[in-house]
Amino acid sequence: MEKATIEEIKEQVRRDDFSEGERGKFYHPNAELYLPIYLEPEVADVLRKLAGEKGVQVDTIVNDWIKKNIALIETVIH
Repeated sequence: MEKATIEEIKEQVRRDDFSEGERGKFYHPNAELYLPIYLEPEVADVLRKLAGEKGVQVDTIVNDWIKKNIALIETVIH
């Protein structure tokens, strides 16, 4: 399968008929965005170890750390 060039993609978009489209059909204001976060191996190892010791998921540890950093930053800013 050949990759389309930017010019081919732009031309296809110009030809497409979006007159029946519905704006915001798939918009969900309360949806959460899952960001892929890539950690250095040493950091990931520490997080997995801590999570295992506490019996929680790694994302729980990361969210806790981020919330604490946000609170610390806010105390310095305000």
